[in-house]
Amino acid sequence: MWGGRFTGQRSELFKQLNDSLPVDYLLYEEDIDGSIAWASALHEAAVLTDQERDLIVKELVTIKAELKLSPESILSSGEEDIHSWVEKALTERVGVLGKKLHTGRSRNDQVLTDVKLFCQKKVKKLSRLLRETTLILDEKAIQYSDAVMPSYTHLQRAQPITFGFWLNAAAQMFARDVKRLRALFEIGNECPLGASAIAGTAFNIDRRKLAIQLGFARPTANALDTVSDRDFICDLIYCATSSLLHLSRLSEDLIFFNTQEAGFIHLDDSVTSGSSLMPQKKNPDSLEIIRGKSAELYASLSHMLMTIKGLPLGYNKDLQQDKQALFSAMNNWSNCLTLFQQVIITLKCDLRKMRDAVENSYSNATELADYLVGKGVPFREAHEQTGKLVLIAENKNVFLKGLSLDDYQTVNPHITENVYDWLKVDHAISRRKVIGGVGSHLIYAQPLIDFRMTDAQLGDIEQIYQIVNYWSVQGENLPRTREDILNQLSSFKLIKNRDGKVVACGSLHIYDEVLVEIRSLSVNPEYQGKGLGKRVVFSLLSFASQMGLQKAFVLTRQPEFFKQCDFTPSSLEELPKKVLKDCQFCPRKERCDEEAFVYYLH
Repeated sequence: MWGGRFTGQRSELFKQLNDSLPVDYLLYEEDIDGSIAWASALHEAAVLTDQERDLIVKELVTIKAELKLSPESILSSGEEDIHSWVEKALTERVGVLGKKLHTGRSRNDQVLTDVKLFCQKKVKKLSRLLRETTLILDEKAIQYSDAVMPSYTHLQRAQPITFGFWLNAAAQMFARDVKRLRALFEIGNECPLGASAIAGTAFNIDRRKLAIQLGFARPTANALDTVSDRDFICDLIYCATSSLLHLSRLSEDLIFFNTQEAGFIHLDDSVTSGSSLMPQKKNPDSLEIIRGKSAELYASLSHMLMTIKGLPLGYNKDLQQDKQALFSAMNNWSNCLTLFQQVIITLKCDLRKMRDAVENSYSNATELADYLVGKGVPFREAHEQTGKLVLIAENKNVFLKGLSLDDYQTVNPHITENVYDWLKVDHAISRRKVIGGVGSHLIYAQPLIDFRMTDAQLGDIEQIYQIVNYWSVQGENLPRTREDILNQLSSFKLIKNRDGKVVACGSLHIYDEVLVEIRSLSVNPEYQGKGLGKRVVFSLLSFASQMGLQKAFVLTRQPEFFKQCDFTPSSLEELPKKVLKDCQFCPRKERCDEEAFVYYLH
């Protein structure tokens, strides 16, 4: 690739340290996509003929398809990097024509294009994973919106909250991560290709068209800056670091909640381990692993910042270290988010212990101070009087609710019997209805509590049949017989109201170890507009993900709904033929207007 100037051989140690193929081979798809786009650009610049471009593109597409089956086969080639491997593979197929492809570009802009394409894909996938995490937390927050527990400051019991409120706080952290990624995507949405080595390509390349062809919004503005820039890698690793910081803090809380001293939650066997010596132990290792992995991401960020802090503008070989830090950070981030999801999905709460921890504490002291404020006492005096009453209670070895009215009146004679109502936990929570308060979350969650997500039971078959076939008559679903529903009952997820009525349902149909279809998604017309359909979809996706399936799809006449659920448009032609065999039962088969959408689970 660069041998004309050299007559001697590289030392084996230099080759070992210099060659990046063991790391950057993962960019084979991005490198080939960039090369296909560059071939088209060279054709428009009159460097390649129609026939030459078509042959290059055809062989590059074939190489990419072959590599998808076995990308590790690249590693035995002994090539320097993924760029030289692709060029050699192409040249072996098309001869000297393969050597024309590098006209006007450099490995400097080529590798940056590869990495940026990789980062853009990761931003989209991790944004989806973060949104999944917030949905899991929100669903669990609804389930436990009335599970009273103490909050903590300085690891001391503070004021009453609910576990649903804690889960919602966690969801807000990941919602910020999504916003951070969205901003990063826009900042980095610039195409480096055409910047060449340092001064820009000398050929008549339409960089704007090239950028759009590769999925970028625009080309980079300055070639010197372009080949020097690794900001987008630092930014993405920072996003990962910030998210792992959230995961680490939340893991610390959950580890504490899981201790025998607190006993608020119980972690599932699937995310815990035991002791080789002590038979009684059930350790929260999954959360400790997440907490420990956060340190690796901080190291990756420091690695990148230290690498580039003293580099002059232009390309320097130090920058080759960027991919190892980036790939490691993305892998750890994805794995930790997925593991955290499994922890949240499977955990159980001990509601009695949670409430006891609030009621058998002084966490209602602020309520007493607020009560005194209502009696006309200035807050600072109310604070002091409450502190005196806490001291009296401590000396009597009781909590505030255990003090007699005489005890209260020794500090303030205006206190009456209604003080005991103010000290109740539920009163303390319901008072905080301000936006962002625990009371406002309870108000938000209460209507949703009325609808319970559940697995299907034998007694639900008739109701499922009625709701599914109501929509099949409208042409929205395939019809299902009672026998069919019975045979597929374990694949259904339901939402029931407080009376046990099925108000929404959906099922999975597994085609193979990779592909699954969401079917029979139905919401009772009386209950539409409450977000129940999305809850069913999310529950089914979570179920499919836990089973290890890779891709979910739907055929639908409601494209906007599934776009809001993060599905991406596909086409019927891209789906296996076996998917379409059931279309013969569709009442609209002669005038099909369904659209295909997919959701990548892993």
